[in-house]
Amino acid sequence: MRIDIITVLPEMIEGAIGTSILKRAQKKGLVEFGLHSLRDYTLDRHRRVDDYPFGGEAGMVMQIEPVDRAIGYLRSQREYDEVIFTSPDGERFTQSTANGLSMKENIIILCGHYKGVDYRVREHLVTREISIGDFVLTGGELVAAMIADAVVRVIPGAIGDEQSALSDSFQDGLLAPPVYTRPAEYKGWKVPDILLSGHDRKIEEWRHEQALERTRKLRPDLIR
Repeated sequence: MRIDIITVLPEMIEGAIGTSILKRAQKKGLVEFGLHSLRDYTLDRHRRVDDYPFGGEAGMVMQIEPVDRAIGYLRSQREYDEVIFTSPDGERFTQSTANGLSMKENIIILCGHYKGVDYRVREHLVTREISIGDFVLTGGELVAAMIADAVVRVIPGAIGDEQSALSDSFQDGLLAPPVYTRPAEYKGWKVPDILLSGHDRKIEEWRHEQALERTRKLRPDLIR
């Protein structure tokens, strides 16, 4: 899989993709990243990629020309399954979204910035818009890093124990059950006896019951 990220601030993403699971996945040849500074695709001598919005609204807007050149260049190199724009008003990113994207071969993520992007980019150049929540960040770089992390970690082989990813929260529509490790008792706080019983079927039943209970309490919207 290849993930190309177009951004005004590539340094905000470098650290995220160069550590932990994403770093190991690259070493294994499971994923390849391309970071592209949008400023490399502008003809402006000051490397500007934004301008004032028509109509006099406050803020600056990402210009269509450098975005079109960047996406056009990447598309000249290979076919892409998705061109994603990170936007507060895009579709909500979920575990299901991550699972689906993990099965793609090549994707582009365009990081939003400033007041937004010239709307013609959204009308003609991207295939999908994604949001991580109902709030606004300075830019889409953190969002792109989060999407990349969520997508790559479910690619088979990215995590040493693949069952670990499959048992994460939201994989089955529920929150994950509680987990414990040694010591079995600390300051009088004990691990539930069932987890020490060695009875696999009963442990799985307990975990499912706990997942349901936590979901009903913390995220009742998922139950509905």
